This record gives sequence, C-alpha cells and structure tokens, in this order.
Amino acid sequence: MIQSRSLKPLHYLVLILLAIVILGPFILGFWTSLLPTADIAKGALWSSHISLANYAEAVKQTAILRYLLNSFVISTLTMAAQLLFCSLGAYAFVFLSFKGRDLLFYLILATMMLPFEAEVIPNFATVRRLNLLNHYGVMVIPFLTSAFGIFMLRQAFRQIPPELKEAADVEGLNHWQFYWRVTLPYARISLFTLAAYSFLESWNQYLWPMLTTFSDKFRPVQDGLRQLQSQETFNNWGMIQASAVIVVVPTLLVLFIGQHYFKNGLNEGATK
Repeated sequence: MIQSRSLKPLHYLVLILLAIVILGPFILGFWTSLLPTADIAKGALWSSHISLANYAEAVKQTAILRYLLNSFVISTLTMAAQLLFCSLGAYAFVFLSFKGRDLLFYLILATMMLPFEAEVIPNFATVRRLNLLNHYGVMVIPFLTSAFGIFMLRQAFRQIPPELKEAADVEGLNHWQFYWRVTLPYARISLFTLAAYSFLESWNQYLWPMLTTFSDKFRPVQDGLRQLQSQETFNNWGMIQASAVIVVVPTLLVLFIGQHYFKNGLNEGATK
C-alpha cells in the first residue's frame, strides 16, 4: 500500500507529460490560427494582432462550409448504414442457424486483412461503371458495412443470456421483434462505439475521395483542405490553419458525445 502511494505522483507526472505530447500540437495549431499570416511566415509565436480574422477569411474565401456539409452528410449516412447492416449481420451469425454460417463469418473476417489500397482499383472500376463518380453515393455505397463492425457486434450479441432468447420465444416474439426490443438495447454501448468509429473513419477519409470526387459540390473536408494548396490562397497559412481547426472541431464533438453516452451506458449497466 505504501509503495503504491509513493508511485502515485510518478503516475500523475507521466499522465501530464503524455497529455502535453498529445494536446500540444492541437493547442499550437489553434494558437497559430489566431496569428496573422505575416507573423506565421516569420516563425513568430506571438503577435499583437491576435484575432479571428483567419476564420472569417476561411468562411468567405473557401468552400469550407460546403466541405463540412458534404462530410457531415457522407459520415452520417455511412454511420447509419453500418449500424443497420452490421447489427443485422451480427444478429444472423449469433441467433440464426444456417449451413456454412461459421465459414461465411471467417470469410468476412479474412477481408479485414486486406489493406484498403488493395481494394481501390476494383472499387473504382465498379463505381465508374455505375456512374457514381463525383456523387455522394461513391462515398457511401462502398462502406455500407464493415467486417470490423460485424465482428464487434457479434461479440456483444453473444453476451446476451440465452434465457432472454428462450423467454422471447415463449412470449412469441419473432426475430425482428427480438432484434429491436432486446438485442439492440442490450448492446447499446457497442452500438455507440461503432457509431463513433464509423463516423470518424468516414470523416477522415482522404485517398478515396481524392480519387472519386472532382468538384466542391461533393468534395469532403479532408480532400477540401488539400484542394486549398492548389488555389490562390496557398500562401495564406493563417487561413489554412483556421480551416484545419474548423475541420477538427466536429471530430472532437463526436468523441466527447460518444464518451458521454459510453459512460452513461457503463453506469446503467453497473446499477443493474
């Protein structure tokens, strides 16, 4: 006990150092976004002209708001689709019995070993034949489901006591009713986790939108930031940094909201 108390200050010191390392770049980036571009070019970390002018310029001179809208639509649709299809797939692998069920599940898991770069060419050829290039569909349809989501929800559904399924059968609930009334509420923590993961994964995509979107009407934020380098605002570092901060804010909100629901779910589970 005495030894653990003596090590507690060391633990806090390590946590503080890790927090500085992790949060340092974000704090520096936010501070830089408040500085004039002339001072940033000189390498100055302080200026007497600190303001939100870079944010105003980012909104007026770039399509950052359109990029945000595109990413929000794409990420929300992808998140909803993965919650639906991954949960249905996981339910089938747990509560339905059919020939080749385990083999099919292992084949789905095997796709997790394939890097996304190996799928780019066949996926690009497919969406081009479907005339989906430069459209919201090209960013959503290839990601309607995921092997990781099916695997994670399958593990969560397997924790449901068999007595609940037996009781549901006695009450006359069909599979759809048991799925909606029992399975989803029981695995809500895993669903919140998958929702946050799929939203952030879609929001942070870079390679695929760079290959499949060609206009600001459908271009998401990550590719939109890259597009600023080819515009006349390339040397306006303050505005570009402000745009980067604007892009990061929604991801932080998703993380905080997801953490809130995750903690509430854990607390409710503990009280039960």
